[in-house]
Amino acid sequence: MATLHLIGTGTPTPTKDRHGTCHVLELDGDFLMFDCGPASTHKLVKAGLWPTKIEHLFFTHHHFDHNVDYPCFLLCRWDQSTGKEKPLKVWGPPSTRLITDRLVGPCGAFACDLAARINHPVSQSVHKNRGGALPRPGMNAQATDVGAGPVVATDRWSVTAGLVRHMEPWLNSLAYRVQCGPWSIVFAGDTEPCETLTRLAAGCDVLVANCWDTQDKMDANGEGPSQTGTRDAAKMARDAGAKTLILTHTGPRLCTPTIRQQGLDDIAKHYSGKVVFGEETMAVKLD
Repeated sequence: MATLHLIGTGTPTPTKDRHGTCHVLELDGDFLMFDCGPASTHKLVKAGLWPTKIEHLFFTHHHFDHNVDYPCFLLCRWDQSTGKEKPLKVWGPPSTRLITDRLVGPCGAFACDLAARINHPVSQSVHKNRGGALPRPGMNAQATDVGAGPVVATDRWSVTAGLVRHMEPWLNSLAYRVQCGPWSIVFAGDTEPCETLTRLAAGCDVLVANCWDTQDKMDANGEGPSQTGTRDAAKMARDAGAKTLILTHTGPRLCTPTIRQQGLDDIAKHYSGKVVFGEETMAVKLD
């Protein structure tokens, strides 16, 4: 029914195996992308997902490990487009529209790049050779700031957002629930356990959760509040009644074999459902 592509499963700390957050939900021929952390565009292609396939992008919040590849994705998707693709629709908490405009708007950081590619004869030839027509269309991204409540709906699926707790008041953070008939998946984003997430995720089939490290380590070093460790991830899934818990945004320590097993053992004490420890470019078949 659906496939979840775990494009980026790491944290702000880069490692050779993972860095930043990005997920793509392949749903009935549609591709919904959640966050756009470091190297997301490169990793999309590595996973066999061409950027022009993505028509919907949802930001949970605007920490750099969730949005820093946004300009690369915007420009690459536009550059590879022939003009026949649907516009890219982007949603996220306040500043999503501002960030987009400052990147690719008329006075944005990449306005000169866009102007050159639209107007230079060589770039026009490249565009025509890809199957495009002149005059070459400009950037086709439509960004919208959203808060809690319905975000978008089609005749096959809908997306609803809920406010969660992460870095307020400096950043607003959202979780998203994708509903497709009776089936649902929730992207928790970076959050500590909170009632709003429990309500949004109630009865979901899949919960995708931040899991930075083992809970005892996080509680001991002051990293527990505002994000999720092993025990909190387990309790979030249990309290929501989720059938499957997928762990992402996992820190370097938790990804070592011994600590990973300790973390999974900790989760098993509080949650009896299926657990998937996410890896970059992993494709998870969902039902």
